[in-house]
Amino acid sequence: MIRIEPAGAEAILLVLAEPPSVELSLRIHALAECLRGQLGVQLIDAVPGWNSLLLHYDVLLLKHQQLVAQLTPLLDLWLQAAASPIGSGRLLELPLWYAGADLAEVAQTCGLSVAQVIELHSAVEYRVGVIGFAPGFAYLAELDARLALPRRATPRSRVPAGSLAIAERQTAIYPQASPGGWHLLGRCPWPMFDLQATPPCRLAVGDRVRFVPVDQARYLAEGGEL
Repeated sequence: MIRIEPAGAEAILLVLAEPPSVELSLRIHALAECLRGQLGVQLIDAVPGWNSLLLHYDVLLLKHQQLVAQLTPLLDLWLQAAASPIGSGRLLELPLWYAGADLAEVAQTCGLSVAQVIELHSAVEYRVGVIGFAPGFAYLAELDARLALPRRATPRSRVPAGSLAIAERQTAIYPQASPGGWHLLGRCPWPMFDLQATPPCRLAVGDRVRFVPVDQARYLAEGGEL
């Protein structure tokens, strides 16, 4: 079931009556690409979420009810194809120096040693479910339940670019220096977002990601900064 809600004068929000999951986010991403192709210039932008899709449309070319009428058969077809298998996606291995400011605190809170936190975090093959919050910020699921923690009570005003963090059942790398309330475990030396690169985002929805622990010397040799 899909609920269609107005989202201002030039947008509508499609909300799926399913709990958020990587599989659902991949299906929504595929739906966004389909609607871009079907609606063409009438659609200004499509912004996928974990269980929603925000559509910005051109009010000079399309009215709200007209858009809903066009969407209805497309959404019916998409729901009928929901059981189609999901592709495996690319596998990327990212070097990670586990020396984050919150690593020891996370270990203590979770009742683990620092070595166990590193082992648990690097043992998982994550999946990119959503990209948002900041350009290139990829939400990776699903974190081992033994490392699941709520966001920090007090966010930091500045988290360095390349910082690897965890919150709830997700992990992510901050692509730019920005405020942030997740727990910092380490640093990745590779840029997650580069406007000069094609594509600018290193990670894409559907990609699989593994973190490879490295020491400080390897981190610096790969281009990392202290």
